[in-house]
Amino acid sequence: MLVMRSQDFGNVAKFEKAMRVLGTTGFASAGAKALNRAGDQGRTGARRALAKQTGLQQKLLNRAMQVTRANGATLEYRVTAKGGDIALKYFAARETRKGVSANPFGQRRVFEGTFIRGGKFPSRVDIGRGGHVFARVSDSRLPIEKQKSGVIIPQEMVKDESGKAWSLVTHRVLPDRLAHELRRASNGVLT
Repeated sequence: MLVMRSQDFGNVAKFEKAMRVLGTTGFASAGAKALNRAGDQGRTGARRALAKQTGLQQKLLNRAMQVTRANGATLEYRVTAKGGDIALKYFAARETRKGVSANPFGQRRVFEGTFIRGGKFPSRVDIGRGGHVFARVSDSRLPIEKQKSGVIIPQEMVKDESGKAWSLVTHRVLPDRLAHELRRASNGVLT
């Protein structure tokens, strides 16, 4: 919203000049820069919060979060997250005598009866399944089933601390960035 007071009318000529110089493309370019900068800050904050919230490493979260950046034609910064229920393997899983210990949702616990390796303790051997965590489906030796964590990144991305990080960007960072970019593009005429 543009507000002009009677004391500002001395700067109307400057303002008109800035509007002519910027034009529609100048405003769109400034808006895209502001969106991209604020969006990147939001994504970083959300990724840090998600790492604590889910127990996943930030590099795994970075792979799961795809970004579509804003440009002059499309003033939209979009983050899409992919992935379903994540395997326990990705939560620092390690085998103990009682089962596998892992930290989904940032809370380490033992999943009794689960395993990563085969054989008897202490001479266990790799079963060639890439470090995934398994549990027996029945009382017999086979079949076995890969164990999931219950963490689904797209759902976790919009709640708790991660959701607050996005809200902070929308309400505080984006308006400041937009004002900065407009000031910069208009050589200080727009403040």
